[in-house]
Amino acid sequence: MKETELYRQVMQGVDVQAAAAAFWADNPPSSIRQSVAQSLQVSRTRVPRPPRASSSFAPSQHRPHVLASDRLLVWSTPAGQEWQADLEKNFPDASLFRLFQVMIHSLDQDTRSNYGAGLLRFTQFCDSINVPETQRMPASEALLAQFVAAFAGITASKTLNNWMAGLQFWHVVNGAPWHASAMVHHTRRGFSKMVPPSARHAKRPPVTIEALSILFDNLSFSNPFDCAVGAAAFTAFWCCCRLGELVIPSPNLFDPIKHISRAVLPLAIIILSNSSRAASLRIPWTKTTKEEGAIISITARPHRTCPLAALEQHTLINANVPANAPLFAYLTPTGWSPLTRQDFISRCNNVWTSQGFPPMPGHAFRIGGATELLLQGVHPDVVSSQGRWTSRSFLEYWRRIETILPLFISSSINNDRVANVDNIMDSYAQRLSHPAPST
Repeated sequence: MKETELYRQVMQGVDVQAAAAAFWADNPPSSIRQSVAQSLQVSRTRVPRPPRASSSFAPSQHRPHVLASDRLLVWSTPAGQEWQADLEKNFPDASLFRLFQVMIHSLDQDTRSNYGAGLLRFTQFCDSINVPETQRMPASEALLAQFVAAFAGITASKTLNNWMAGLQFWHVVNGAPWHASAMVHHTRRGFSKMVPPSARHAKRPPVTIEALSILFDNLSFSNPFDCAVGAAAFTAFWCCCRLGELVIPSPNLFDPIKHISRAVLPLAIIILSNSSRAASLRIPWTKTTKEEGAIISITARPHRTCPLAALEQHTLINANVPANAPLFAYLTPTGWSPLTRQDFISRCNNVWTSQGFPPMPGHAFRIGGATELLLQGVHPDVVSSQGRWTSRSFLEYWRRIETILPLFISSSINNDRVANVDNIMDSYAQRLSHPAPST
C-alpha cells in the first residue's frame, strides 16, 4: 500500500490499524517522522532546493536538508529525540505514524512552509549566539524573548506571529513545554511598536469593475491560458471568492482533497424566476470551513465580465483537459498545465500595468467584488451570503476595508453611490447591534 493511500484513509477517518501494520511490514522507514513527511506529498515527489546563502545554518544531525514544510516534523533537538525514542519504546510504530500524520494535518501546506521558515530563522539566531543544541528546545523564555527582540525594527508583525506560532507547534509536536509568558508578551508588544514603515503594506484599491473590464478587453478568449485566467478572475470577483479556493499554489501542489477539479464541469445551468441564468459548484475546502467545503453561487451578470459566460467559454476552449485536473487548468502545446496563483496574478498585473493601473494582490478580487455588489445596491445580507461570511464577520470584514473605499472611486463610480454604500453599511451595523425583537 502506498503511503499516499494510507494518508487518505487516515484523513477520511477510516480505521487503518491493519493497513498501517501491513504498510510498515513492507516499508521499513528511516524514521517515523520522515515517512509521515513523505506521505504528505500527495501529487508528486518534491525535492528540497539547494539552500540559498540567506537560508544557511550550522550543519547538524538534528537538522537534515528537507523541504521547509517538513522541518516541523523532521528537525529536532536532543530533548525531542529522547521524547521520540520514549514514544517508540511504548507504542507501536503504526500508531505513532497515525498520530503524527493526523497532528501535522492540522496545518495546511502553506502554513507548514511559513512555520518552517520561522524555525529556520530561530535556528540561525541560535547559531549566531552559540546556543547549545540542548537549550534550543524546550526554549527558555529568555531565549524566545531575545529571538523576538533580534528582529524588532526590521520585520513585520505578521511575519513574527507566524514564526512564533511555528515555534510553538514545533514544541508541541516534540512533546516540549512552551515557555512564552510575560517576558515574551511585553517583548512582542514592543516589537509591534517598532515595525518599520517599509514592512507596513500600503492600502491598495480593490479590483474595480473598470479594472475587470480592462482585463476582459486585453485577454484573448480564444487562447486557452487567457481563457482560464479570465474565467478565474471573473468568478473570483463576482462570487467574492478567495483566490486560493480557485487556483493552486504551484504545479506540484494540486490536491483533489483540497482543490476543485474539472469534475464539476459542465455546469448545471438553472433559470431563475426573473429569467436570469445561474449555476453553483462545490469547492472541497475553504479557509474557514476546512474539509466541509462550500457552495459557490454563480449568477449571470448583464456585463461582459459575466462569470457564467466566462466559465462556459473556459469549458469549451479547454475541453480536452482531463476531468481530474484543476478546474482552471488549460491546454498547452504539449498537453495541459494547471493555473497557478503566481501565473494568474502575473497575467492580470501585466495587463493592468500596461494600461496604467497599479499591480494588485490576489485578495483584491474578493474585496472588489463585495464592494461592487454593494455599490450596485445588493443588500449586505446577500453580499455576505455570496462571500460566505456570517453577518457579523462580514461587518467586521467591512470595517477593516472601508478605509480603502475612497481609493475605489474612479471614472465609472459616482460619489453618491459611494456615500450610499456608507449609509447602507451603517444601517446594517445598527441592525446587528439592535436586532428586531422576535415575534
